[in-house]
Amino acid sequence: MSTGDARSIRPQHPDPVPLGAIIDRFELDVAGDPAGLAVSGITLDSRDVRPGDLYVGMPGAKRHGADFAAQAVALGAVAILTDAEGSDRARAAGVSEPVLISRQHPREILGDVSAAVFRTEEYAAKKLGVTGTNGKTSVVYLIAELMRAAGLTPGLSSTAERRIGDEVIVSNLTSPEASELHGLLARMAEVGVDGVALEVSAQAVVRHRLDGVHFDVVAFNNFSQDHLDEFGDLETYFAAKLALFAPEHAARGVVVVDSPWGQRIARESRIPVTRLATEYGQDADWHLAVTRQNLDGVSFVLQGPGGAHFRGSVPVFGRFMAENAALALIMLHEAGIPISQVEAGLDRGRIPVFIPGRLEEITERGSDGPRFFVDYGHTPGAFEAMLDALGEVAPGKIIFMFGADGDRDQTKREGMGRIAAAGADTVIICDYHPRSEPPEAIRAQLLAGARSARHARVIEEGDPRTAVRLAVSLAEPGDVILYAGPGHEDHQEVAGTFIPYSARDEVRGALREAGLLS
Repeated sequence: MSTGDARSIRPQHPDPVPLGAIIDRFELDVAGDPAGLAVSGITLDSRDVRPGDLYVGMPGAKRHGADFAAQAVALGAVAILTDAEGSDRARAAGVSEPVLISRQHPREILGDVSAAVFRTEEYAAKKLGVTGTNGKTSVVYLIAELMRAAGLTPGLSSTAERRIGDEVIVSNLTSPEASELHGLLARMAEVGVDGVALEVSAQAVVRHRLDGVHFDVVAFNNFSQDHLDEFGDLETYFAAKLALFAPEHAARGVVVVDSPWGQRIARESRIPVTRLATEYGQDADWHLAVTRQNLDGVSFVLQGPGGAHFRGSVPVFGRFMAENAALALIMLHEAGIPISQVEAGLDRGRIPVFIPGRLEEITERGSDGPRFFVDYGHTPGAFEAMLDALGEVAPGKIIFMFGADGDRDQTKREGMGRIAAAGADTVIICDYHPRSEPPEAIRAQLLAGARSARHARVIEEGDPRTAVRLAVSLAEPGDVILYAGPGHEDHQEVAGTFIPYSARDEVRGALREAGLLS
């Protein structure tokens, strides 16, 4: 079942909390009379207010959220939570309902207030969180599938979507705002979800989106350049990832220690960690070995302390996908769910996972023509991992098409182009989300990097629709086409306009036109 906006996820039968209890617990100042009032929800978005809500008005880059307090009250908000400036703005707008005034930035208490309002402090489900630059979504879906095999009812929150049992909701952010997250958890609790897997972005950690949630286990898989437009340098970006490994966020951690970054997490973590290695000779608690791989998937063996052992497979290619599965298995083990319990729910260790927009094949398996995959990867690290994996299993040439985000980290673009051209036989550079930047300027940076590799044939074709058909026309039986960037997305953002566009649908259309898909 698929539903609409992630902002709207709430428990259907909330248990209201007296407003006075919120005021007392968080030592809030009050303008107005809160006597007899109770709150049943909380939101930052004045458009999402429901009767009984506590509306949170925070200072923003352009507007103060309290400027929308009157709109929130008109929709049924019983009180406003804001700062001193917000209180003045709300009163100036004619709001007579109680205004709760935080002496610190409202964001710093939003998570804990949301947990109190939605009563998620009492939610006893297993909670597992994953951070890293690439692969978080895949790990989250693997966790959910393994939880299902172990007999749990899983829920998840990923870049692609939120899932509550069988209910699916499109995502807005990799990690939702704290009020949305606790609404989601409260809904999960209401329907009996007893295992939760969450993607955790670096932004979520530093912006307090996780506050009020305590994970049983958190994990770190890899680290490479991304988001430098926000964090400034790799060290600051890394510090945001490391901050998740602290007692206020989690009880235990699992870390892939193949890289120096993973080894640092293991050393500097403030919580106990278990280490996973996929490279021979690396000191770790768990070791992973790939036993077979092709375009249809990867098989592996995982060995751990005390004789712990798992032999299985994932129907998605790449050594990194075996690593993702191993990480998910170890996280469940650390959360108290034995691997034997997981194995009992699988058919000979096969993990039947489907990950929307992640190495998602559009062609039909077993066909004689070229194979076409789409993937959300849009970082140098993701490109390198995918192309390395394809280099090991592709029987023919590799055709790689991609673009880059506008108004985002420009310093990674030449690296993306260089890595793409070093690992593929042909690269086709097209537009992704230009946003406010001239698309030809973005392509020029990618082209410069690609040409510097002096390896692949490099083609520029700005229109992704034309580029898809060009890729299909260049492919022969045995070749692999990989379209990186859009994955599950359903639009392009160009000069402030959201243009409907689905890479998956576009590829299907091109393959049908070429007689390669029924």
